[in-house]
This record gives sequence, structure tokens and C-alpha cells, in this order.
Amino acid sequence: MTAAQNTRTHDGAWRVFLIFLRLGLSSFGGPIAHLGYFRTEFVERRRWLDDHSYADLVALCQFLPGPASSQVGMALGLGRAGWSGLLAAWAGFTLPSAIVLILFAIGITLHPGLADSGWVHGLKIVAVAVVAQAVWGMAKSLCPDRPRAALAILAALLTLSLPSAMGQIGAILIAGLLGYWGLKVPQPIGGQAHVYPISRRLGIVALLLFVLPLVGLPLGAAASGSSVLALLEGVYRAGALVFGGGHVVLPLLQATVVPSGAVSNADFLTGYGAAQAVPGPLFTFAAYLGTMAQGPLHGWWGGLVLLWVIFLPALLVLISALPFWEGLRHRQGMRATMAGINAGVVGILLSALYDPVWTSAIHSRADFGLALAAFGLLVIGRMPPVLVVILTSGAGWLLAH
Repeated sequence: MTAAQNTRTHDGAWRVFLIFLRLGLSSFGGPIAHLGYFRTEFVERRRWLDDHSYADLVALCQFLPGPASSQVGMALGLGRAGWSGLLAAWAGFTLPSAIVLILFAIGITLHPGLADSGWVHGLKIVAVAVVAQAVWGMAKSLCPDRPRAALAILAALLTLSLPSAMGQIGAILIAGLLGYWGLKVPQPIGGQAHVYPISRRLGIVALLLFVLPLVGLPLGAAASGSSVLALLEGVYRAGALVFGGGHVVLPLLQATVVPSGAVSNADFLTGYGAAQAVPGPLFTFAAYLGTMAQGPLHGWWGGLVLLWVIFLPALLVLISALPFWEGLRHRQGMRATMAGINAGVVGILLSALYDPVWTSAIHSRADFGLALAAFGLLVIGRMPPVLVVILTSGAGWLLAH
């Protein structure tokens, strides 16, 4: 029996949920750290799969749009306990941070004065450092040569010139096309195909279901003028177009909720700063936004709805890709296109670092100094983000007094 087949027995969904719940309560540090925790837990400790199979699964999820660490967790749950295991893995890893952010949003709503406090301003400043760290790290890994660096700069210029959702989509499309035409990407080496209980027919159905809301929701929102449909469309689109890292969800969500008035820019950045202090996936930031939203969809129920909506495309695209991955990963055109898109999203995140993150948080030399210190602690000191958030928030409170 192969290692791939071994992973499909032994544990029920409840056991999978408890394992991922512990990870969801303790996995600080972002998606790269999450993948390290998963390897320690499932390759070294539990031996659910071997290193080659795990590396191949990680490669697939980094290739796809969506939160890579959450998709790896879903696939691990699926391989271990079937479809109920997939849902159990997602719930265990996601709900702890989502619940904390929903409660944080409720607290801000019930006590509006908190939004103007010094420690909340510190959360906005730490967002500058976190996004700058993401740009720094992603640029080194996703823009290793001049052509891809040029694509990143082009995408940044496009999104600064067209600060809207359409500008971001246009930048992604252009970067992907230019990557397809001009980039040469080495073929993957090694790795083993991992067997999952998904047929090619089901994969095609999942792909159609993935595309349908991308087309149907914008048409429905335009025809009805519904603010709820517009919000759902923007959040689904954000979840469907995140390539290269979870932090890229920041500009995509900001372009959806801030111009429409669903969430103020100040509240948006406050939540984004708070999201750095909780474990688990960064996509749970959508739960905060749903709770804070103005309109029919708001409160804890709105938070849970947007949490589901932003993860839905990641689930569908994972299911659609698993049966076809071994063929896709060796296609030069596909790999070159994805390399171009990944370079483009670095540029999109770079433009977001300036607007809205920098323009909303940095108002004085003291603010800039605090952001620079936080960046140094993250990049040079390699301090855990949760500690940097606590220190920066405390420093923001001291500066206000």
C-alpha cells in the first residue's frame, strides 16, 4: 500500500477537527510558518504522508489562487477522513481566529471611542510594518530576476493609476499574459502524485462552480443594485484572485468594502492590524469585516457569512485541481503564466503599502519611527508578529499620552 493510500484511513472527522483545532489555536506567524507546523505535525509526528507527497501538495496549493496553508489543511483532512475530514480540518484551523476577530469587531462597535485610542492607532502602524515585510519577502521569492521585477513595478503603477478592483484585476491579467509570452520557468523536480477521492468529472464540476459566481454575482449586483450582492461579489472575487500570499487579500478587500462605505478605512486598517495578532489564516480578516459592515449584512452573522464566502473559491479551485495536478504542474505555459501573476501581485501589494496602508497610518515622524522599528523587529529581529503587534500597540498608546 502506498503512502498516499495510507492517509485515507484511521482517523474520523472529529479526530481531524481536534488536531486542526489545536493548530488553529497555536499557529502564529503566517502561511509559511503554518506550512512548517503542518509538516512537523503530519509528516514527522503522525506520518500521515511522506515528505515527497507533502512537498508536492504544498507546491499545488502555492500554485493555486487562495490561502495556501488552508488549502493544504483541507487536502490533508480530505485524504485522512474524506469530505467530512476536509470540513473538519477547515473548521478547526479557521474558527479560533475568526471568533476572536468577530468579538474584536463587536467590541469596537459597542465602544466607538476605542477606534480613536492610541493602541488602535498602533494597530494601524503595525499594519505598515507587516505589509512592508510581506512585500520584502515576496519580492525576493517571486521576483528573483529582472523580468519579474519589471512586471511587479508595472502592476504597482497600474494599480496606483487605477485604484479600483478593475485596476487590480487588469494588473493580474496583464502580468499573467506577459509571463506566458516572456518568462522561462524551470520544470519542477521530484514530488509524487498524491491520491484523493476526487474524480476528474467532479473536478470539472467544481471548476464550473468556481467560475459561476465570478460571472453571476457581478451581473446580479449590477441588475439589482443590491449592496449585499455587491459585497458578496467583492469578497468572493478577493478569495478567488489571491495569488502569492495571504497578504494580497488586503488590497482586494479594501477595494470592495471601503469605497462602497461598508467599512471605513480606519476600521479596515484597525482590523488588519488585529488580524496579525491571532493564529490561523489571514483570510479570517473577512469575519471582522462582515461584523463591522454597514447595511443588511452585519454583526456576527455577517462575519460568518463573509468568512464562508471568502474561503469558498479556495475550496472549489482545490477540488478542481487535485485530479489534474500532475499534468498541470509540468506545462511550461501554465507555470510561466503563474510566475507572471505572482510577480504582478507583488506590485499590487506594493501599491497597497502606499495607499491605503501608509497614507492612513503614518501622520508624523513618530509614526514613521514606530513603523520602522516594528519592521526591524519583524525582518531583522525575526520577532513573532504577535509580540510586535503587542509592542507597537503599547507604543501607540504611550505616544497618544
